[in-house]
Amino acid sequence: MELHEKVANFTLQNEEGETVNLTDYAGTPVILFFYPRADTPGCTIEACGFRDHFKKLQKEGVVVLGISRDTPKAQKKFKEKYDLPYTLLADVDETVCNQFGVLKDKNMYGKKVKGIERTTFVIGADQTLVKIFPKVKPEGHAEEVLAALKEMKK
Repeated sequence: MELHEKVANFTLQNEEGETVNLTDYAGTPVILFFYPRADTPGCTIEACGFRDHFKKLQKEGVVVLGISRDTPKAQKKFKEKYDLPYTLLADVDETVCNQFGVLKDKNMYGKKVKGIERTTFVIGADQTLVKIFPKVKPEGHAEEVLAALKEMKK
């Protein structure tokens, strides 16, 4: 995905097993954050950061969507355990991960595996890509996104 490119619609299930389309949010900016796995240490830090800054993000008029290759059931457990106030999407077949190019070769205990590289995309109200945060560090990431949103409004 390139900046200022129109983001193609996608359809995934949320943590409740309901169908969600990107076009459901047309007219509203979307923060789409990809994380490797629900309820793992880094992902928990990142997800809780978005939770702790959720009210401020809402004030900026954005929708927050978390996305990983976990099942809807795993997403629901993660959401409930940490009281996450936003939607989590299950990309079990990796369609959206591939669309956004976030699957990368990783070295896991000496084995090469494909995994999600922690990346956040900001999609404008007109559904074009306005900002990419590659190789995200979980600590302080929500603040970084919030600061960028405020900067973009200037």
